[in-house]
Amino acid sequence: MKKSGKDYIVFPLDFASIKEAQSHVRLLGPHVGMFKIGLELFIHQGPEVVRMIRNMSAARIFLDLKLHDISTTVFRAMSRVADLGVDLATVHCSSSVKMLEMAVQGACKKVGVLGVTLLTDNDGKTLSKGGFQKQFATDPEKLVMLRAQMAHDAGCTGVVCSGREAAGIKTRFGKKFLTVTPGIRPAWSLTKEDDQKRITTPAQAVLQGSDLLVIGRPIRDAQDPAAAAQKVAAEIETALARSLPA
Repeated sequence: MKKSGKDYIVFPLDFASIKEAQSHVRLLGPHVGMFKIGLELFIHQGPEVVRMIRNMSAARIFLDLKLHDISTTVFRAMSRVADLGVDLATVHCSSSVKMLEMAVQGACKKVGVLGVTLLTDNDGKTLSKGGFQKQFATDPEKLVMLRAQMAHDAGCTGVVCSGREAAGIKTRFGKKFLTVTPGIRPAWSLTKEDDQKRITTPAQAVLQGSDLLVIGRPIRDAQDPAAAAQKVAAEIETALARSLPA
């Protein structure tokens, strides 16, 4: 089935209260393809927030906990995640292939495991200060590709990466290897104060091969969030139409 523009949009429920989350699920449910549950809301509400989304919307669910621990602990945690009925869940690639493999085993094919390659507020300066080799600090994409290889070798469904790396990942690992892209900023929403470093527009990201776009503030902070989501979906559909062969 062909994806519509809205099917690419993942809206993060980055709220402290269940009331705010419910309000946005109700408002945006018809206009996005997936809701993302992050650490703040899950720590505050636990599995109840998953049930809330299931009851209120047909959108898919992405549990973004970025698990990172010893392999056995990650296996057990992912086993519990698999029982929640979510569609995607994240683990960090900054550990080992074994930990990623154990996450995939724990998922039992009930949930797609995504490896987080490099957080989008990290850049070369961040890597340099963190003690990474010069080749990675000079070219962070090399680190992203190395970690994507780890995720692929471990049997992950895909990775979280910036739109700048999506094309290279698709080329190396194939179309079925999912690329989920945060740090998405429509051109009309860009500000000098933005804390993201490796950003792309929705059109740029889908044309580079991103399968899902995590778009928070440009939609959440708009005067009319539903209209903003529709505007993003239209931008995606226009970009995809232009990319089709004549």
